[in-house]
Amino acid sequence: MNDQKNLLLAITLSLTIFFGFNYFFPSRPIEQVAQPTVQSATTSIVTAPAINQAAVLLPRDIALKEDIRIPIKTPSVTGSLRLKGAIIDDVELLNYKDIPEEKSPHVVLLAPQKTHRSYSATFNWLASDSAIECPNENTLWQVEGGKDGAVLSPDKALKLSYTNKQGIRFERTFTVDKNYLFTITDHVTNANPAAVHLQTLSHVTRVGTPVTNGFFVLHEGGVGVLNRSLSEVSYDDMKKKHQIQQQTTGGWIGFTDKYWLVALIPSPKDTVNASYLNHPGDVYQTQTTGQLQTVEPGKTLTVTQHLYAGAKVLSILDSYEKSHGFDRFDLAVDFGWFYFLTKPLFYALDFFHKLLGNMGLAILLLTVLFKIALFPLANKSHRSMSRMKNLQPKMEKLKQTYGNDKMRMNQELMNLYKKENANPMSGCLPMLVQAPLFFCLYKVFFVTIEMRQAPFFGWIHDLASPDPTSFLNLFGLLPWDAPSFLAIGAWPLLMGVTMVVQQRLGPQPADPQQAKLMMLMPILFTYMFASFPAGLVIYWAWSNILTVLQQLYINSRPEPVIEKKKASKRK
Repeated sequence: MNDQKNLLLAITLSLTIFFGFNYFFPSRPIEQVAQPTVQSATTSIVTAPAINQAAVLLPRDIALKEDIRIPIKTPSVTGSLRLKGAIIDDVELLNYKDIPEEKSPHVVLLAPQKTHRSYSATFNWLASDSAIECPNENTLWQVEGGKDGAVLSPDKALKLSYTNKQGIRFERTFTVDKNYLFTITDHVTNANPAAVHLQTLSHVTRVGTPVTNGFFVLHEGGVGVLNRSLSEVSYDDMKKKHQIQQQTTGGWIGFTDKYWLVALIPSPKDTVNASYLNHPGDVYQTQTTGQLQTVEPGKTLTVTQHLYAGAKVLSILDSYEKSHGFDRFDLAVDFGWFYFLTKPLFYALDFFHKLLGNMGLAILLLTVLFKIALFPLANKSHRSMSRMKNLQPKMEKLKQTYGNDKMRMNQELMNLYKKENANPMSGCLPMLVQAPLFFCLYKVFFVTIEMRQAPFFGWIHDLASPDPTSFLNLFGLLPWDAPSFLAIGAWPLLMGVTMVVQQRLGPQPADPQQAKLMMLMPILFTYMFASFPAGLVIYWAWSNILTVLQQLYINSRPEPVIEKKKASKRK
């Protein structure tokens, strides 16, 4: 009976780890962002200009026609740059669709002003002398060589220029790679007889509070790495505080969604003020403000910045960290507290995916490797549980004999366990070992874009979404949709059946009440897992099938000779 109590304890502990860990502990240690400090001699604290919002929203295609634009064309991105303000506000992701259907439109990441939930990136300048004109959102830049035929692509840079009334010339070059990284290089030449003091002001602006998933295991909102520490700020926090600011050298700051990232990345050697801002009308910004720099007469100042606007593909994020020195750029993917396990686990899955060509098959192969690695532990555990099953009559006899003397009862039980070489806790060990792996797999399935719309076989077209079938409509045979809270698909049902078979092969509780409770566990798990990502359910069901095969194999083998000899010696 004690082994069943321990098994229930293990189940409870596993569920506690799974549902409660990230609730009581943040996903990763989050930097406490400092409040604005007093202005120094070299650094100016500024806020972004007021945001122009349209009274009447326009369709995206109409809004795009209102301004002169330069096309953006890469293998991963299509869109345009608005020449007025040199704003990147039109980015469509060619490798991703809204839903997994052939005719589905591509994901639109950035959208221009006057559209629903506009989202853009701007790179401006400020001068210490307000009389000096600097480029802003209303500056009409000139295209070097003329705008006819101009395009921004991996093999063609876009060069812009603007000269203000004081004779200061601003030259800006945009480049883009084959993925999602834009490089913005500014050259400022001072033709004035006096020195000027300038600083960069760059911001990502999104209008309207984004709809988030609302899961405690996933952060969506402001994100960055500031002074080597992860910073995560929710939209609610931005609304409450309006401005959260910290000075940092290097790092990056932006907005993260479940699968997408738009981030400002200053030069790793530059010191900037990084800010999360909220303006009236649900306007959110992440902003970097550079230090004041002096441009002497006849001299040129050069500043390089980057913008990442695209999917959070881990291999791409890692490559930029290596090639460009972007500090801990992979933290844009919310791998959580068990980061040191979750990231390698994802890379193993990704390797098998490339090897087999299907992420579902990669999950099955990884599960097999888990089972092989844990087989010695499972073998020992199952044999111990079998011994516990054989000891149940003796345990019942001890209970009848010493039922009124708890201390003596426990002593006799310990002597019995020692005599028979049985360990009541060994049945819990495999589950306790697998609990962190299960949680890490859940994070991988839930947060990585590689799982998004990754198909398996049959009706599973998205391993990151729940099984779309339901037994209430006979898995699609009946022409109506079951309520979501009652929709239990074929894979969750298979998982529940395998749990029942697994229980039948293991030691059965002597207590009838415990037996009934154990019978309810597959029902509870089936209902609970129905809303989980299909990839996780497939993993659990396949793991159960392998466990059943393991148990059948172990049951078919005789007790090791060494253990029999030990038992005979003890007699």
